[in-house]
Amino acid sequence: MTDLYPAADDRETLRQAATAHTAATRDVELFLRRLPAVPAPADVTEYANLLTRERQTRADREAAAEAAGLTITSLEPGAG
Repeated sequence: MTDLYPAADDRETLRQAATAHTAATRDVELFLRRLPAVPAPADVTEYANLLTRERQTRADREAAAEAAGLTITSLEPGAG
């Protein structure tokens, strides 16, 4: 029996993770564009939530990249 919905390969998973990270980053940018001169406590909370989401989607993207064979040891000059 074949699956009606075959599992996505690692590259598709990576593309989806990159799309989610891009959207999360865009949401941070949009928030900052409408941020008032004096942020309210609700603004600080929203920013914290947006950053948490952005960090999680970045971690998901990095994990998907590794699963797809895109392992980078370091981006620092002179490092491994």
